[in-house]
Amino acid sequence: MEEQTQAAGLPQAFTEVMSRILGDEYPAFSDSFTLPRRNSLRVNTLRIRPEALRELVPGLMEKVPWTEDGFYYDRSLFPASRHPFYQAGLYYLQEASAMAPAAILAPQPGERVLDLCAAPGGKATAIGAALRGEGLLIANEIRLPRAKALLRNLEVFGIRNALVTSAVPARLTEQLAGTMDAVLVDAPCSGEGMFRRDPEAVRDWSPEKVAECAAIQRDLVLRAADALRPGGRMVYSTCTFAPEENEAVIAHLLAERPELELLEVPQADLFAPGLSAGQLLSCGVARDRETEAALQTARERGFDLTRCVRLWPHRLSGEGHFAALLRRRGGRDVSVKKKDRRNSLREREYGHSHGLPSSGQPDPGRRGKAKGKQAPRGGRGAAAGEALSAAQRQMTAAFLEPFAGKDAAEAIARRMECRHGQLFLRPDGAPELRGGQVNVLRGGLLLGELKKDRFEPSQALAMALPAGPADSADAGAPVRIVPDAGDERVAAYLRGETVSFPEYAECPSGWCLLTVGGYALGWGKLVRGQLKNKYLPGWRQG
Repeated sequence: MEEQTQAAGLPQAFTEVMSRILGDEYPAFSDSFTLPRRNSLRVNTLRIRPEALRELVPGLMEKVPWTEDGFYYDRSLFPASRHPFYQAGLYYLQEASAMAPAAILAPQPGERVLDLCAAPGGKATAIGAALRGEGLLIANEIRLPRAKALLRNLEVFGIRNALVTSAVPARLTEQLAGTMDAVLVDAPCSGEGMFRRDPEAVRDWSPEKVAECAAIQRDLVLRAADALRPGGRMVYSTCTFAPEENEAVIAHLLAERPELELLEVPQADLFAPGLSAGQLLSCGVARDRETEAALQTARERGFDLTRCVRLWPHRLSGEGHFAALLRRRGGRDVSVKKKDRRNSLREREYGHSHGLPSSGQPDPGRRGKAKGKQAPRGGRGAAAGEALSAAQRQMTAAFLEPFAGKDAAEAIARRMECRHGQLFLRPDGAPELRGGQVNVLRGGLLLGELKKDRFEPSQALAMALPAGPADSADAGAPVRIVPDAGDERVAAYLRGETVSFPEYAECPSGWCLLTVGGYALGWGKLVRGQLKNKYLPGWRQG
């Protein structure tokens, strides 16, 4: 075993546990860490059909078996991370096994879904695409810098019905108690499933880190479960192999929340079953008292932990992953009692250590109250209300109607809100989250800004517009510039440069939408064939 450990470069304490669990399969498991990993991507079905993307680009190979929108691809034929279609939000680069949790959750249009640990956004973008603009996605990330990266990925995908928050889970789920149709907890973990991809994960690993992660995960799943409505479902997942962070966490959850039931995973035949409590206890892999107690309880109460699924890298084309699907039966009052309103010390310390504000942060997703009166929807006073009305007219006539159709544009205009000079499209049914408790980075789709007597469209609006040529016959409608994906001017635009399009010299001056193959990249100001670049500075390519 020592020779195998050295060959694979894996920590001995890790391989000892894996060899006990896998037995005769362990050599194949160990060898898998020396094999090259496969590249994969997930198609943004809000923008393009999976088969249509296959027709557009070379190098897409077979589909990822456990999801409808994932492909393996050949990097030598398709440099996916550098292709303009990536910036156009046509796909997300995601490891194949990491596509499983959102596929298992199977969100449906119209549902209210919470992704509790959402950054950098791989699973959140999958959920947002599955909702198809109907319902609500609340995507949360406790670390503020990572939450900003999450917001960018959701905006690149053109997801318009999302709230992006940066909050300690206890503070968020307290306000959402008993209201969510579906919850995903892709928990922070020790990352054993990333060992082949990330040497840093190997260096950072230790048995102490496993125990620390397991303690955080036990808190997270309880908070997440309390956000579920009766009949609501939850997926708990990790990218690690440690039983302490996987089956033992589910055993703890089932013991503490008896209204939950563990379900069969619909894709179970594609994966390996979870490990039973008896199997784990007999191999002696429980390295702490909490894990052993949870497994003992699971064995005594008959929790069938084999309904969980494991993605082993020696059995499929992907890295390591674990997932469990649960449903709330109902019957228990999940409203938060006064004595439970305090956050756990562990969660508070975890949030503070990652730059999360403790209090006093304004909630840009909430219409405030002043002196006991409802604040005007458009801001302060009649002038702000008039500005919003003017912006609604301009948006409907110039930016929305040519691309979305008259009826859709008018429906969007009725749901606009103005906050501090910015126009938002607030999702239907979005909760009024209390400021100071939950930091809302984005309360819906940012449409643009009001600047004096004009409206400037946002990058997020560009990405949310449907594909296709514009009907520029409408007066004042932004022109769509449609170069080929290989046009060198596309790369120049993505770098933030001014670009010349002499073929559009006769078009009216003003706002235009630069696209690649008809799919939006961002805005510019067109003047006699010269495009003044309005691509968002933070998104520009080096």
